[in-house]
Amino acid sequence: MDEITTTLQEWAAAERTGDVQALGSLLTDDFVGVGPLGFSLPKAAWLARHQQGDLRYEAFALDDVQTRVHDKAALVVARHRANGTFQGHPIPEAVRASIALIEEAGRWRLAGVHFSFIAGTPGAPPIPIPTRSGT
Repeated sequence: MDEITTTLQEWAAAERTGDVQALGSLLTDDFVGVGPLGFSLPKAAWLARHQQGDLRYEAFALDDVQTRVHDKAALVVARHRANGTFQGHPIPEAVRASIALIEEAGRWRLAGVHFSFIAGTPGAPPIPIPTRSGT
């Protein structure tokens, strides 16, 4: 599991600094990233967020990390904490991340990531309030 932890730390550092070269080697060729609003980005578009300067992070970290390894695949569920902007607009401060990793040639790489809002956190949509019908 130390190798997975190291890979996740390298990924977080590369995202935080916008290091497209490091990200390119950490992501599989068929990588897909899914944002908290449901959009999906293939590897080239994921990297382009940094190349074009649209995405800027001041902080990018994972905590509450839970890892399950199955042979040459691993699923990580974590809380992703960030401080940054996309095209000048603030991004959510905390989202839940599901990260799929695979081991290729003795090295762990990210095959996919899916971000989901955490209800009640800054940047997340408001929690729906149930209404009573018929009143």
